[in-house]
Amino acid sequence: MALVGCDGVHHAARMAIRDWPESERPREKLLEKGAAALSDAELLAILLRTGTPGSSALDLARGVLKSFDSLRKLIASDRRRFCAEPGLGPTRYAELQAAVEIARRQLAEPLRSGPSLGSPRATRDYVSAHLRDLEHEVFCVLYLDKRHRLIQFEELFRGTIDGASVHPREIVKLALQRNAAAVIIAHNHPSGVAEPSQADEFITQRVKEALALVDIRLLDHIIVGDAQCVSLAERGLL
Repeated sequence: MALVGCDGVHHAARMAIRDWPESERPREKLLEKGAAALSDAELLAILLRTGTPGSSALDLARGVLKSFDSLRKLIASDRRRFCAEPGLGPTRYAELQAAVEIARRQLAEPLRSGPSLGSPRATRDYVSAHLRDLEHEVFCVLYLDKRHRLIQFEELFRGTIDGASVHPREIVKLALQRNAAAVIIAHNHPSGVAEPSQADEFITQRVKEALALVDIRLLDHIIVGDAQCVSLAERGLL
């Protein structure tokens, strides 16, 4: 016998999703109303496809989101933590990460084939999608062509960003190999605070000076925090 909970969803005595009314099945709901109409749990249930003995895919999705606190933390979790969760495992980890990577590459397409990276927002959105949820500090480089379209996005260094960890000569060498005309550098602050430090300003100037020796422009240094990105170019620090 199906029961209707306070959220309006039918909760059966372990009724399979295929036995629910069509309007309440996540996949059918997406096809009828669009993906934006679905909750985080419903979207995750579509990716999971099946549940566990005695639980539907939606039950599993709700339990997983509760365990990880949010969809964002689930996506950012490492493989060991993810796979240790009952009902998940390496196959589902690979499938979820593949879906996330597809979304990241979709963000990158306008940067490669569309207008130049003269659009700061497009650049920030792209960099943030890669760096925002990382638990460790990562320094990345975007190599751009003469029209400031993206040639390649590359992670170069991990760890605290300071004068010792970032090597401008390496950035110059790789920029020349990729025939880049300009470069944007970026890194994240796992603390969530995007304000640039003195070390950030120092390394920006070192990289700018090294690139200038080979006529490659440093367009920006973007720092990614939890809720915002800071552009050192917009701050007048380039």
